[in-house]
Amino acid sequence: MQVRHDIINTGTAPVAPQLYLQLVRDGNKPPGESSFYSTFTGPAIYTEAKKYQKVEFKEIEDNKVDVEKQATNGYVAMVQHYFASAWILGDGIKRDLFLRKVDNNLYAVGMITPLDSIAPGATKTIESKFFVGPQEEKKLEALAPGLELVKDYGWLTILAKPLYWLLDKLYGFIHNWGWSIVALVLLLKIAFYWLNAKAYSSMAKMKAINPKIMEMRERLKDKPQEMQQQMMKIYHEEKVNPMGGCFPIMIQIPVFIALYWVLLSSVEMRDAPWILWIKDLSAPDPFFILPVVMTLTTMLQTALNPAPPDPMQAKLMWFMPLIFSVMFFFFPAGLVLYWITNNILSIAQQWVINTRMGVPPQFNLPKFR
Repeated sequence: MQVRHDIINTGTAPVAPQLYLQLVRDGNKPPGESSFYSTFTGPAIYTEAKKYQKVEFKEIEDNKVDVEKQATNGYVAMVQHYFASAWILGDGIKRDLFLRKVDNNLYAVGMITPLDSIAPGATKTIESKFFVGPQEEKKLEALAPGLELVKDYGWLTILAKPLYWLLDKLYGFIHNWGWSIVALVLLLKIAFYWLNAKAYSSMAKMKAINPKIMEMRERLKDKPQEMQQQMMKIYHEEKVNPMGGCFPIMIQIPVFIALYWVLLSSVEMRDAPWILWIKDLSAPDPFFILPVVMTLTTMLQTALNPAPPDPMQAKLMWFMPLIFSVMFFFFPAGLVLYWITNNILSIAQQWVINTRMGVPPQFNLPKFR
């Protein structure tokens, strides 16, 4: 929205007023914000010099705010999940930037712009923009430089922005955000096919020699030093790297974390249906069907991996995915859908590679004795 301030000097002496623009918000998180995931809520300042600077309410409370205090460009904003408000002044207009506590639980961000002296009877006009609405990336980009950054992807913005671009393009063809998520994960799995193939091949080799490792551990359980030497010897003879399955997967983790933030931050997921009972991809599955499927696919994937030789590691390999799965009962359906798709495609690829390498897929079920 365009805002114009006309200052008319009706007095008999020159005046030098200031334009005062401010946004005020309480320090509470938006209603319904899950305790299992958290998005940023609070004020932000953008300038060309220091770019996007977000400030926690606690930093204002503790008087530990470290942002640019003066600028001739940029904006001030108040941000919460999916929505933002912002005051935007044109470039070249000097302004003082401020953040402060207004009242008991109210906080303000704003800018003060000194105006030139206005002679008696004269008028001074200054124009600004006021935005309040959803964080729709393309609309924000068109309004002001850097305004799209209120849609906060964190430190993985460099990966998240192209992922959102691709997701948006897929939606342009599919016209369903749920199926667009499935298609995006499929494209990512294709892009990382050879890395995943390398990881699963390493896991298949580990699974093939696992009986030999387990027999050796049982035979030398009272001789830990000799057991370690024998284990390294087996790895060397079989040309197996025990960490070979981890590194290719680790490389992909930042991409999938970035996709997580894209899905969590995109207002397009809000009230967007997928199929049947999923009417809102930004809300948890009302019947917990997706989280249950996600848990089952996670357990299946864990069962297909080679069991660690160490019993304690083997138990942790089961406990960690189960604990991790519990959180997904409270996550937005769109995020759970993305994870299920990734799990199913990973299981399919792992199954095919194991079969090709002559290592029949088998389930390593947990032993908690």
